[in-house]
Order: sequence, then C-alpha cells, then structure tokens
Amino acid sequence: MQLEGKAAIVTGGGTGVGRATSLRLAKQGCAVLVNYSRSRDEAEATAGEIETAGGRAIAVKGDVSDDAACRKMVDEAVKAFGRIDVLVNNAGTTKFVLASDLDKVQDEDWLRIYSVNVLGPFHCARAVREPMLAGGGGQIINISSVAAFAGKGSSIPYAASKAALNNLTVALARALAPKIRVNAIAPGFITGRWLQEGLGDAYEKAKDTYASAAPLDKVSEPDDVAAAIMSLVTGSQMITGQVLVCDGGLLHGK
Repeated sequence: MQLEGKAAIVTGGGTGVGRATSLRLAKQGCAVLVNYSRSRDEAEATAGEIETAGGRAIAVKGDVSDDAACRKMVDEAVKAFGRIDVLVNNAGTTKFVLASDLDKVQDEDWLRIYSVNVLGPFHCARAVREPMLAGGGGQIINISSVAAFAGKGSSIPYAASKAALNNLTVALARALAPKIRVNAIAPGFITGRWLQEGLGDAYEKAKDTYASAAPLDKVSEPDDVAAAIMSLVTGSQMITGQVLVCDGGLLHGK
C-alpha cells in the first residue's frame, strides 16, 4: 500500500511501539489518529511532532475495551481525514504476576486483560470496516506477542489473551476479505516504559537475559517493531491472516 494521502488509526499511539509506528506512517504521507487511554501528554506530543514535520495528526482519547468509544474514535478519524486505510491495534494491558503464583491472579485481571487485548482489537476492527470498504479497502495490524506461542510472559492471562488475538487475526482475515487484509506482529522483549515499570529493578537483568538467549544477541527497540509493522503495511498485498514474529530469533533459541 502506498501511504501518501491515506489515513491511519494507531491505538496506544503515543508511547513505545505505537509512537514509533505513528511517526513512520506519517513520514510516508499518512494522516494519523493517535489514540490514547491514559497517556494524553505523550499522545499529544506525538501528534504535535507529526504536524511540526508537515503531516496531519490528531490525538484522541478512547478506551478500546469500550465499543462506543471505538466507534466514536473512528467517526473522529473520518471527520478529520475523510477516510481510514490502516488500523494498528497496538493498545494493550497486562498484570505482572509470576506464572507459578496462581492465587495472585484474580478474575478481574482476566476480564480487564481480555477486554483490552482481545475485545479492543475486535471493537476497532468492526468500527473501521465500513469506512475502509468505502475507501476501497485497507488493512489491520494486530500487535500480539511471543507470549502467545511460549505460554509465558508477564502473566498467564496476558499470554492467553495474545494467543486469542492470534486466533482473532485469522478469523478477521477471513471475515473481512477480500478488501481488508488482517495480520499480526508478535514482538518479544521491547525496551521502554512498559517493561521498565512492570519489571522494576529486574528490568536490566531481564533485558540482558533475553538478549543473550536470542540468536541476534539483542532485544527489540520500539522502532524495530514499527519497522516490522510497516513491512506488512507497505509490502505484499498477498499476505493476510499471518502472525509475523519479531524477536531476534528468541523463540528458536541459540
């Protein structure tokens, strides 16, 4: 897909992978709605950076677990840009709980994580369907995780939610074909605030451990994952229903 004159929504677009993706999309001429739930300052800063560089962007608040909020967000994108061509379902949440500590996982943890990580992408995909079709088609990129394959990560509910998102990716690829393509990116360890806050003092040690276990001897920066997203957005139009792992080879090991 050529992005000049197109428009995108990036959920969780103000920080980390979302921010890096928003900037890359804008650099190629795509207008961007930078969605946020809590990180207002960062989202507005990202949108401002895009506009300063000559692009078009707006920051819009919306909790993706709320269907009405998703529909309103899509309406705002259409009103601002006149179209929607790309949706990047990047917003996500978790709770850091050791897999062995089953009693620490509460039902509300499962419900919140699934509401954001699974229902959120579904809500957004459903909301963009008609605007995308009106513009001739489009594509959706879901941000999954290697936790979906490994069955481990920040918590059991998180890993399970990302496995469900992979399944949703395939289901939506069928349901929205042939005009809308749906794929996913599954990153491994990503540097930045998400894991710094979740792991605390263990962050640097975990980073080194994951890097040393990967064949490429490093972990991903947010822009590495954004580049993988862009490879699906601007690459072959014959790819749909796929999950592209972006982890430096960590799943395979040395």
